[in-house]
Amino acid sequence: MSVVKINVLNVPAEQREVLEKRFASRAHAVEGSDGFEWFELLRPVEGTDDYLVYTRWRDEESFQAWMEGPMKAAHQGGGAEGAERPKPAASGSTLWSFEVVQQAAPKSA
Repeated sequence: MSVVKINVLNVPAEQREVLEKRFASRAHAVEGSDGFEWFELLRPVEGTDDYLVYTRWRDEESFQAWMEGPMKAAHQGGGAEGAERPKPAASGSTLWSFEVVQQAAPKSA
């Protein structure tokens, strides 16, 4: 079964729009990664200021290959030539890992 990775991002209220714009304009490299199954950026509604970045992968090896390849490359280096890398929108993050043990989909009519 698949594995799920949830990156919990601590985002101050004044940085929410910045974070969402950055995700909207991201390179979309994850979609073409071997073993990638799903992505969602979840905005908090109540009870927390934490955003959740949900990704699902065929297996742990696929996730690790993405982490060491496209993700690492996307998060290194600076912005435009000679420009400073923008300050992170999140003030901290935690990675949660899960294995899918059961799943269900809507029944077709």
